[in-house]
Amino acid sequence: MPIYMDVHIVPGVKSKSVAEAHQKDLVHQEEFGCNCITYWVDETRESIFCLIEAPDKNAVVELHGKAHGLVPNKVIEVNSTLVESFLGRIYDPEEAKISDEGLKVFADPSFRILLITKTIDPNLLQHKLGSEKANELLSSHNNIIRKNLSQHSGREVEHEGSGFIISFSSASKAVACALSIQKDMQDEHKDAFGFKIAINAGEPVEKSNKLFGDTIQFAVNMCSIADNFQIAIASSVKELVSKDFFQNKKKNFLSLSPQDENLLESLFCKLEDNWQDPDFDIADYCQVMAMSTSQLYRKTISLTGLSPNLLLKDFRLEKAKELMKKQRYNIAQITFDSGFTSASYFTKCFKKKYGLLPMAYLDLLH
Repeated sequence: MPIYMDVHIVPGVKSKSVAEAHQKDLVHQEEFGCNCITYWVDETRESIFCLIEAPDKNAVVELHGKAHGLVPNKVIEVNSTLVESFLGRIYDPEEAKISDEGLKVFADPSFRILLITKTIDPNLLQHKLGSEKANELLSSHNNIIRKNLSQHSGREVEHEGSGFIISFSSASKAVACALSIQKDMQDEHKDAFGFKIAINAGEPVEKSNKLFGDTIQFAVNMCSIADNFQIAIASSVKELVSKDFFQNKKKNFLSLSPQDENLLESLFCKLEDNWQDPDFDIADYCQVMAMSTSQLYRKTISLTGLSPNLLLKDFRLEKAKELMKKQRYNIAQITFDSGFTSASYFTKCFKKKYGLLPMAYLDLLH
C-alpha cells in the first residue's frame, strides 16, 4: 500500500493532545484499511505531520475525520526511505515515554534545514575535462561532502551525480558544514566544476506535492544565482544562526532580503508554469509578474544577473537537458517540448551554452 504524509495546522497545539488524537486514529484505522505509523509535532510552529499507510488519500482524510475531526490541510504520497533520510525515523522515537494514562507523548518537530550542493552536469564535465579528470574531481567532491556532513551530524538524503541534498536539524551545524565544505573544495578547476551551495529551511509538506519540495526548489533557485563556490543562505536560516558565522566572511555568502526572496521565487514559479508554452514571451512574463518591461528587466538583472529573455532561454535549455536524460527524444521533439519554436535556433542556443551540440550530448548520455 502507498504511504502518505499529511499536515495539520493547529493553533495552540500541544504534544499531549496530539498523542490523544493519534490514539483515536489507532482505534479506527482498520475501518479505513489504514496503518498509522507515526507523527511529528511542533508546538512552536503549530503543526502536525502524520505518516500513514493507506489505500488512498481519501482514506487518510476519512480516518482523521471520524477519529477526532482534525481533517488534514494537505496529503501527499511519500517514499518511506526518503522520509527516514530527511527526518531520521519512520516509527515513533525510541526514547518516547508512556504517560500514566498509557499515552506515548513526544514533541519531535519535522522542521529541517536542507543543504543543497550543485555542480556542473557530470556529462558536460567529462566533455570539458575528459573522463579521467572529471571522475577524479567528482570522486574528490563526493568524499569531501560525505566527510563534512558526517562531522556536522548531517543526513545524506539524495545524490544524483550533480549534487547532494543533506538534512540537518540544526541551522548552525548546516552553516558550519557549508563553510567547511567550501574551504575543502578549493581547486584549480573550480570554474569548470561550477560548485555552489544553498541552505534553506522548511517543513516536509507545504505547497508542493513532493516531500520538502518547496524547500528544495527554492534552494536550487538560490544556487542558480550564486557565484561558483558561494554559499547562498535563505533569510529564514540566517535568522537561526549566530552572527559570528558571518564575521569577516561576507564574501563567502549570498543572502537576499525576504522581499527579494519572494520576488525570486515568483520569477522562477512563473517560468515553471509556462516554459513549455512556445508562445510565452517577455510580454507574457511581464503580465504574469504584474510588472512593466523596464521593471521586470531591472529586477531580473538585479537578482539573477540575466535579462528576462536570457533567463527564460536558459531555463528552457536546462529543462531540455532534463528531458534528454529521461528518454532519447529526437531533436525536433525536444525543441517542441521545451518551448522552442525552431530546431535550428534550439541547437544554436544549446551549443552556445553547453559547448556541444544536442546530439553530441545525447550520445554522452546513451
